[in-house]
Amino acid sequence: MKKNIGSVLALYPTPVVVVGTMIEDKPTWLLAGHVGIIGHDRIMVSLHKAHYTNQGVKTTGRLSVNIVDEVLLPRADYVGITSGAKVDKSQVFGWHFGEKGTPIIEDSPLVMECEIVDNYETETFDNFICKISNTYVEETMLNEKEKVDYNKLKPVLFEMPTYSYLKTGEMIGKCTSFGKKYREE
Repeated sequence: MKKNIGSVLALYPTPVVVVGTMIEDKPTWLLAGHVGIIGHDRIMVSLHKAHYTNQGVKTTGRLSVNIVDEVLLPRADYVGITSGAKVDKSQVFGWHFGEKGTPIIEDSPLVMECEIVDNYETETFDNFICKISNTYVEETMLNEKEKVDYNKLKPVLFEMPTYSYLKTGEMIGKCTSFGKKYREE
């Protein structure tokens, strides 16, 4: 029997990302666990309104979404527990500007450079609706069809109820294969 545990966000785990933007000619970085897909060329990045990074996103109208792998995790976790209002986080990662002028992390295996098209504000969160302008991926993370191979990329996942990081698992099958097998039975 199922138990009602109330209004609980239960769509985890999600990929761990570091959001990058510029504030006063310096990049600032923030670990974000609330990201989502809202179309083929749009994502939403949800940041608590108290974050210093939000100022840069609102001022520049741009941000980068840097996928975190296990190598980046210690630095990513650090920028999540350290306020940019108190500590200069600009040099935590090697970085350069993307084609749209957004700071992107050099060591991130996959980065999306985004333009803010809207901000759906709630009482405590800025929910930035982002149009993906460019996606940069390490060539070694591509398959033979030039598509991202997540078995190679292995992004770290974040699970909210226990505030834990998870490793990406192995592929269990191709999309539609299970449905076709079920249909045949």
